[in-house]
Amino acid sequence: MEENRIFIDKFYAAFQQKNVKYMQECYAADAIFNDEAFSNLSGKEAGKMWEMLITRGKDLELKYEILATSENGGKARWIAKYTFSKTKRLVINEIIGDFIIKDGKIIKHTDHFDFYKWARQAFGLSGLLLGWTSFFKSKVQKTAMESLKKYIEQNS
Repeated sequence: MEENRIFIDKFYAAFQQKNVKYMQECYAADAIFNDEAFSNLSGKEAGKMWEMLITRGKDLELKYEILATSENGGKARWIAKYTFSKTKRLVINEIIGDFIIKDGKIIKHTDHFDFYKWARQAFGLSGLLLGWTSFFKSKVQKTAMESLKKYIEQNS
């Protein structure tokens, strides 16, 4: 349990320091990452996602706390404050990260957050009016995945 607490602490400390290389090394090659915008990313893709978000999030600030750990993983709460690059709107997003860790690597990482709350902040009026719909969420997910694919192609 203590090993996983230290591991998760180092992961988020690296995130605060924008140490993408360390974050990427935390994932097993066959890891799976999911959140409200990105689906079923491999370990390599998850690492590239963090790289893309950190590179674009020039003003990114991060706070975190570890909520629980077990011999198989852990859970953390983190708050990201940043300017959403597409709309230049300030976002403060509270996220719960669930980790499954094996042999010192993340094998499953799922981040949960209130998509509607995020959409209202990131998109303003359109997020307020449409952010609760599956159509809007699907469009954001599609755009996010396309953006990541393009980023990976340009930065491999």
